[in-house]
Amino acid sequence: MKTQSPDTSPEAEQVLIELLRGIPAWRKLRMVEDTNRSVKDLLMAGLRERFPKDPPAVLRRRLADLWLGTELAADAYGPLSAPD
Repeated sequence: MKTQSPDTSPEAEQVLIELLRGIPAWRKLRMVEDTNRSVKDLLMAGLRERFPKDPPAVLRRRLADLWLGTELAADAYGPLSAPD
């Protein structure tokens, strides 16, 4: 049996799957929410490093591009207007 991660044994993956099956749905949703928050925090840190002069509103708009995709972000928030 092939595992989802090349460095995980099938036995270890089976234990993980069984543990995840035992977690209530509300807890799984909280885990996803926490992961999404961490990813957004990391993306924002990267944007601050790449665009140190951008104000917070522009950084949030750049984050929307990364999170939603350029087209959807533009539809939802308007065009990105980067400061000069």
